[in-house]
Amino acid sequence: QVQLVESGGGLVQAGTSLRLSCAASRSISTINYMGWYRQAPGKQRELVARITGGGSTNYADSVKGRFTISRDNAKNTVYLQMNSLKPEDTDVYYCNAWIATIGGSYDYWGQGTPVTVSS
Repeated sequence: QVQLVESGGGLVQAGTSLRLSCAASRSISTINYMGWYRQAPGKQRELVARITGGGSTNYADSVKGRFTISRDNAKNTVYLQMNSLKPEDTDVYYCNAWIATIGGSYDYWGQGTPVTVSS
């Protein structure tokens, strides 16, 4: 099991930057995937960015070139650096950990941090 706590959201103007943090309750070095998702009211949660234990990353097309996901295993923390923010980036952002075990795979979620980008 792992508990995830996000921070760093807020209200910003378009064109500016924010950095989200996701602190895990245990070592993340053995977690298969950690990622950031976002969800607007009434819509499905969508992947924003994901990073593997080995450091490989993938991004949603809508954020490529603007967002960067990184992980600091020593601090058990994953970050999402968001640059050149747009109003359409407004959402609640959730941290996710996906762990595969012999008994199955498990998803863990944080409580979410809201991001609002004004035009």
